Amino acid sequence: MNSNSGSARPTQFNLVRVNGTWTRQTEQCQVEQGKVSDAKIYENKSEDGVSWTVVSPTVFTYRVIQCNDILDPRNDTLLWGHLGDEALRGTSSNSTPVKRFVVMDETVHQLYGSRVAQYFESRQAVHRILPLPTTEENKSMELVSRILEEVHEFGIDRRSEPIIAIGGGVCLDVVGLAASLYRRRTPYIRVPTTLLAYVDASVGAKTGVNFAGGKNKLGSYVPPVATFLDRSFFQTLPIRQISNGLAEMLKMALMKHRGLFQLLEAEGRNMLHGKMQSCTTGSGPKVEDSSTASIRIAIETMLEELAPNLWEDDLDRLVDFGHLISPELEMRVLPELLHGEAVNIDMSFMVYLAHQKGLLTADEKDRIVRCMLGLGLPVWHQDCTLALIQKSLGQRLEHSAGSLRMPLPTGLGSAEIFHDMIEDCFLCQAYQKWTDELSSSGTK
Repeated sequence: MNSNSGSARPTQFNLVRVNGTWTRQTEQCQVEQGKVSDAKIYENKSEDGVSWTVVSPTVFTYRVIQCNDILDPRNDTLLWGHLGDEALRGTSSNSTPVKRFVVMDETVHQLYGSRVAQYFESRQAVHRILPLPTTEENKSMELVSRILEEVHEFGIDRRSEPIIAIGGGVCLDVVGLAASLYRRRTPYIRVPTTLLAYVDASVGAKTGVNFAGGKNKLGSYVPPVATFLDRSFFQTLPIRQISNGLAEMLKMALMKHRGLFQLLEAEGRNMLHGKMQSCTTGSGPKVEDSSTASIRIAIETMLEELAPNLWEDDLDRLVDFGHLISPELEMRVLPELLHGEAVNIDMSFMVYLAHQKGLLTADEKDRIVRCMLGLGLPVWHQDCTLALIQKSLGQRLEHSAGSLRMPLPTGLGSAEIFHDMIEDCFLCQAYQKWTDELSSSGTK
């Protein structure tokens, strides 16, 4: 091989379509007609032959829409809310009926299945509702295959008839993966019915199922065409499920929004027992109540972190706070802990570690723990052993390109990502203090 092979500057080609045909044109050419693609082809010639490098940007557009009474037949959102052009809402061909395939969590179907059916019947939409046991224990490719078989039998247009997922985070993840596989990518819509899914799973691009004993080991990055958010679903949730979602809101507060932390600290218990519903303030000017404000801030801060990094090309992610130890803990004790509960136990330990490293004052540490307890969240677990913590961090180091990438709070509403492995002495000291001070709080 020639030692100079590949060292010449590659030739850049733009791609131009004229009359339906794409052709390459060098960057020096003036494009007088036709459509120019954002994609580029770089050609490199050497003594060994020719190589081509294709750079093709992928752009996803998706909508996150808050609405009220989404199952009211007068509300167009469930049918047409995913369309960006308002003029297209409610339009359908006279010869082709509207079709929608809906996957619902079994428990959600028991509560809302008849209303969903009535909605589509009143809109004269051909529909199929598939209830599934979308629990963490069942989050597998078997569920994905079941969805794909049913979708194939029902028959949908992969361009104009999105699959609709109504349920918690597991349901949204499983349906998202199925949609990403069906005919290589079929649009889908998320309708979260839990607080956790509302502020976390529903606003990002990740789909996934558990595999080989690992959480979300199989998955894809394909966002929905839209997410529809309706807090009225929370009214039928157990309080524990509200608490579960508040953990992810607290995560965003600790990482980047002091005001959100203060809201959760002051009003968290009321929001928990009020199931995050809005308070009526009479006939005066509409004032944003605590529940509305806290959810809005949680979603805004989550989108700020996710939108520039949907495919996680950058592994420095603040939203990974609480997710270094929790996957191992959650899968080990399944189904004892809910996802948000495992995340909070992880965050609780990390708060002690941050204090041990001098990043948090004792007062800040104590305020955070009191806030967690006020939100009804567990702060310690007997199965979250020092060995489990060390194993989880070791795996994190192994799978993160040689850098630990550990987000830690540096104050109430501020954080930093640390790349070096934490010394065992810090881990041991933090773990001992964490256990001594919080083990009496009990396991959830």
